[in-house]
Amino acid sequence: MTKEKRSLVTIANLSREKILYLLRMAEEFERRPNRQLLSDKVVATLFFEPSTRTRLSFETAANRLGARVIGFTDPKVTSSTKGETLKDTIMMVSNYADVIVMRHYLEGAALYASEVSPVPVVNAGDGANQHPSQTLLDLYSIYKTQGTLDNLHITLVGDLKYGRTVHSLLMAMRHFNPTFHFIAPRELSMPEEYKIYCREHGIRFEEHEEFGPEEIDQADILYMTRVQRERFTDLMEYERVKDVYILKADMLRTAKENMKILHPLPRVNEIAYDVDDNPHAYYFEQARNGLYARQAIICDVLDITLDNIAQ
Repeated sequence: MTKEKRSLVTIANLSREKILYLLRMAEEFERRPNRQLLSDKVVATLFFEPSTRTRLSFETAANRLGARVIGFTDPKVTSSTKGETLKDTIMMVSNYADVIVMRHYLEGAALYASEVSPVPVVNAGDGANQHPSQTLLDLYSIYKTQGTLDNLHITLVGDLKYGRTVHSLLMAMRHFNPTFHFIAPRELSMPEEYKIYCREHGIRFEEHEEFGPEEIDQADILYMTRVQRERFTDLMEYERVKDVYILKADMLRTAKENMKILHPLPRVNEIAYDVDDNPHAYYFEQARNGLYARQAIICDVLDITLDNIAQ
């Protein structure tokens, strides 16, 4: 198997069959997460950008599979502060690890790392570009709550310009005949390149700036996002849009019975705390699903199959 196939850099090149296969693997790990499948492996987690959920869930996934974990959470403690290039860092770490999980602030960094690394690379987020492991856990959450990925209405709310989770989800859902509803202020609207992608792949979408019960009622999945302060160069612009959409419990009274609210977390104030106990809320369970999805990803890039897992 080539290293391009073993690495997971983008969700865009995964087939429908591959996505469903990985979801079956995640389902198997949810049944029994503790398995000594990787007792002879080392997983390196290289986080050049801050993270809590992604890093901890990848490290927990590796630990529950029996692997050892090395890595860093602060690039200031690495040789990159001395001028070491990303290539040299990747080549050095690949001497010690069987797989590299990397988050980086630069778009395209994960693809570059996968091209120079002799071991598989998993993209844990690169700038505003892609976040494929988040997408897989999002897909697993949608599948678990809706019983299908096909023919769903998915409403994306908030930061659609910089939100790599919504960009990746858009690409992954192309296989499943979705209808997307984009809700964002003009400053944070879905980038034109992703709207072109939708048109090229026959993905239906509508754009709105209003956010209320009428927009919520049509959704099977309501995907809220944080306005990401760290992506703004103009803080005045951030202050202007940060509180534009806030989901409150009284907005959910007429929502579809099976509608679920997802959020990649962390939230700031875009979901009020009174939503947490609402039966539509699913974002904490969604985060838990990340463990099983990331166990599936680590095993898959190491060429451990569903048959190996199901034994």
